[in-house]
This record gives sequence, structure tokens and C-alpha cells, in this order.
Amino acid sequence: MKEFVVKGGTPLHGEAAIAGAKNAALGLLAASIMADEDVIVRNIPDVSDVNTLLEAIADTGAKVKRLERHEVLMNGSSIRSYIVNNRYIRKMRAGYYMLGALLGKYHYAEVALPGGCTIGSRPIDQHLKGFEALGARTSIRNSMVLVEAEDLHGANIYFDTVTVGATINVMMAAVYAKGRTVLENAAKEPHVVDVANFLNSMGARIKGAGTDVIRIDGVARLHGTDYSVIPDQIEAGTFMAAAAATRGDILVKNVIPKHLECISQKLREIGCEVQEYDDAVRVIANRPLRSAKIKTLPYPGFPTDMQPQIAVVLATAAGTSTVNETIFENRFKYVDELNRMGTHISVEGNIAIITGVNELRGAQLVAPDLRAGAALVIAALAADGESVVEDINYILRGYEDFVEKLQLLGGKIGIADSEEEARKFFLKAGMV
Repeated sequence: MKEFVVKGGTPLHGEAAIAGAKNAALGLLAASIMADEDVIVRNIPDVSDVNTLLEAIADTGAKVKRLERHEVLMNGSSIRSYIVNNRYIRKMRAGYYMLGALLGKYHYAEVALPGGCTIGSRPIDQHLKGFEALGARTSIRNSMVLVEAEDLHGANIYFDTVTVGATINVMMAAVYAKGRTVLENAAKEPHVVDVANFLNSMGARIKGAGTDVIRIDGVARLHGTDYSVIPDQIEAGTFMAAAAATRGDILVKNVIPKHLECISQKLREIGCEVQEYDDAVRVIANRPLRSAKIKTLPYPGFPTDMQPQIAVVLATAAGTSTVNETIFENRFKYVDELNRMGTHISVEGNIAIITGVNELRGAQLVAPDLRAGAALVIAALAADGESVVEDINYILRGYEDFVEKLQLLGGKIGIADSEEEARKFFLKAGMV
């Protein structure tokens, strides 16, 4: 079993180029099959979640051709199956986007119930509510979600909670519904806007993406397009947090600074210097850091996917901080791992209370999910001594070339698949 091996204590310095947004790419790739013409999607990240979805799409009969590492050509004209039950798709969350795409285009879909990280309850009831409002019948049988309709019609749909997945999924289906659909209490995240812009480039008529009310006027067909995925907000934030936690200086390139404003403001509040450029953000942490209060909220609030990473930064800041998690109830499973490194973190309900310490110690760690895994790597890089991070498949689901990018910043990190390899790494790292 492969694991990350880390020799910590070295501030990270240099430049990190950010890949395309995983969460946007997953929605775009599902939506691409709604056209019967060639669709080219560029700047897709080469991560396991994206590659798994591409494999599942190919299994339906759609044309999937990798042009380059970060570019793919799609064409939905050859689809012969509306059933998505690839054995890998059950391990990821975003497979459910195939429901909206297939329902909109063919009025029928069967997709395996989603998996992904075990960070809390992520029901699909709002997805099904939206599909039913459009005229579909829905059911769950043998761990498969089935949606079907004779016809789809526009509707006014109010989401009971702000949900990115349901907003994107219902928006896709509504593109082919007759008449106007209005989505209220819609999610405003950048990847929602990106999927809407992508669909509009294919001929959809979507207005209001990025606000809490999205209006969709149905169309008869979609055409081909050539589109580039936005940069990954969470990958960028992860490297920003790494600069802060290791007391380093990182220029994070290929980003949209506006998407990072909530992260930038919190890092400034903690004591970092954050410089913004047209397509880059530089984080400098050369002063003592101080405590802060964090509350996760839907965009433009502080993202739940950045909560574990910022907790690592606060764990080494002077004073007592609080992190209030309002999105997922099981997102503090990394706390026990961090406390093994010498942090002082206690959890009361959905609030983590963090008392800063002067230093972290290397430890044997287990990644409980994607973002917490990345946070543990940051902690290991900031810690004094040697660390091993197990279950790295979680991390590889969402970060392209994570080890290589950290190495370019001066991080002493590698991948080992045996104790002997780990010993060799630590011996070499200790000599540098």
C-alpha cells in the first residue's frame, strides 16, 4: 500500500501552478454528452475522480478521446446505454451528474448511488425533488437511482438547502425541459457558474448562475463547443495554507483571485501577507500567526473543503481559535490524527476549539478523507521530524501531481510502498 513519507520542518518557497477545478470538470464532462457533436474540454485535472468519470462515460458508448493530458474530446451521439454502474463510479460522489445529463437528453437514467469521502450525510433528496418537479419519476432500487419521464417541463423549484450537486444536476436536466425552469436558493459556487457557462456555450439558455436564482429556458438541442475549465479554488487554497503553516512564501499561479477572497482575508487576519495579481496570489508567512474564528458557509463564505487545511494553520498560531463546521457533520475526523502530532484540539458538537502550540511533531497518520488528507500532509511538512501518511488514494482523487508540486517548493516528501523505501527516503532526507 502506497503512503506519503514526509520529513518536515522546511518552509515552502517558490511557485505552484494550479490545475483545473476537479468539481467543475466533473460537471462539465457529464454535461458534454448532452450534445451529439464534438465537445472539447480543456484544462481538466489528471486526477482519479476525473479519470473514473471518463471511464464510466465511455462505458455508455459515448466517444471519449484523450487529446492531451489535460484535454479530452467528447461526443454523445454514440451513447447506447443509459445505465451507469461502472464498479469504480460507486467510489465517487459526482457520478450522480450523469442522472441530470441522461435524464435531460434521453428522459431515462440509472446511476449507481454515489460514494466518495465519508465526511457526513450528503443525501440526494434535493436532486430527486428537482427531477420530479420537472416531470420525472424517481426511485432507488438495488443501490441504483432510477429517473425516467415521458416528457420534461419547466418548473419553479426551491431547494430546501443550498446544494451544489443538486443545483448542477437539475440545471442540466432543465436545459432540455420545455418552457422555463427557475431554481431558487441555488448554490453560487464558481463551479456552478462554470457548468452554466459551459452549457451556454453549447446553446443552452441559462441566466443568473452565481446568484441564488437561476432561470433556464429549455432548448431543443445542444451543439459542440471548445471550453476550458476554471482553476481549482480548493487546490489553490491548499497551497496558500501550506505557505502559512510552514512559514513559507508561495506564489500560487493560474488562479482567479476573486474566488479565493474568503481564504485570503482569513490568512491576512491570521497574520500572513497576501498579495493579489491578475492570475496569481502570493502568501508570505514571515511573522508570528494569531488565532481566528472560522465558520464554513456556502460560497462566497469560507469553504468547507478548506476547513481542515486552515485548522492546521490555526494549530500553530498563538491563542485559541474556533472552527465552526456548518456543512458536513463528520468533517473533524482528522482531529485525532493532528493531536497525535502535538496539537491541542477538542471538538464540541460542530465546533473545533484549537489552542495553538509552538511546534508539531512527526507521526504515523491516516488520511480519513480527501481534504483532511491534504491537511495532514501540510501538518507533516510543518512538523519537526518524520511523518507517514497512509490511505493516500483519498488525496490522489483530488490533487494532481501533489508530491511533485510540493517537492518543487522545497518540501521533503515522497511516495513509498514499503518500509524499506520509507527508510531510504528518511535517510536521504536527513542528509540533505
